[in-house]
Amino acid sequence: MVKNRHAADQGIPEVSFTAPAGTPAGVEVLPLADLRRRVPAERLALPQRPDFHHLIALSGGALSHTVDFTAYALDAGSWLWVRPGQVQQWGDLTHAEGTLILFRQEFLDPATASGARLEDPHAPVLRRPLPGEAAALRLAADHLAAEFGALGHLPLEVHTAALRHLLSVLVLRLAHLTAPVGGPVAEPDATYPRFRDAVEQDFTRTRRVEEYARALGYAPRTLSRATLAATGLGAKEFIDRRVVLEAKRLLAHSDLPAARIADHLGFSSATHFSKFFHQRTGQTPIAFRDVVRGQPVRVARPGPARRRG
Repeated sequence: MVKNRHAADQGIPEVSFTAPAGTPAGVEVLPLADLRRRVPAERLALPQRPDFHHLIALSGGALSHTVDFTAYALDAGSWLWVRPGQVQQWGDLTHAEGTLILFRQEFLDPATASGARLEDPHAPVLRRPLPGEAAALRLAADHLAAEFGALGHLPLEVHTAALRHLLSVLVLRLAHLTAPVGGPVAEPDATYPRFRDAVEQDFTRTRRVEEYARALGYAPRTLSRATLAATGLGAKEFIDRRVVLEAKRLLAHSDLPAARIADHLGFSSATHFSKFFHQRTGQTPIAFRDVVRGQPVRVARPGPARRRG
């Protein structure tokens, strides 16, 4: 199913996709019960960074799953979508029943990848479809699972094509769920998507709303209104959260010193970066790294007292 690329003491391990022997490369479908049997719970509990998509459909019980350092609570009918590069951590699977679908992005054709927004780093992680949509998703997932388990009934290339088509239906439906009552409304124009894409490109260069507004041809207030309507966050908060997320990923996934991370993220000094990070997370960068890697938090100790001359 998966293969770790390096040891956990070098950071959060990257996990690459490995197809089961004799199955089409690029996709795997298995019950969560099989995952429990195949992978020790203590290994699942460790943070990992897969280079492929995870779709988790819960049919019974409950599950807590952490994605990019945010914990999500799944119950029956919930879907969770973890994308390549996101840091994930499994909770207790003992009482969770459902289906896990793993796939590499290249397994799907470019039109499906675009239509399902596979590369959108801001796409929702947790999804709770409305009843009609839930039934259609369940049907699509069951059909995909049945076809995956029917290896040998068709020539391999035909079997692979069928899996590709069935997975395409599933991800397209999942990516275009109707927003439930109280959920985010549809984007009325291109203002927020343009701002979101600009932040994704330039957040390591600037955190100033005014610079994004000037580059995009909007007033700062227009950007803030559009971002608030789409995400519930002001424009400045949206930028800062993206910077914090990248800082957390680098702290957890690499051994770069805080000074190097500060420079990468556009801070003038490690001190300014540490202050920014602490204000928004309640932890220093190094304390966060220790906690996410399960290490004892290092406490700064005063040096020897100096004699007064």
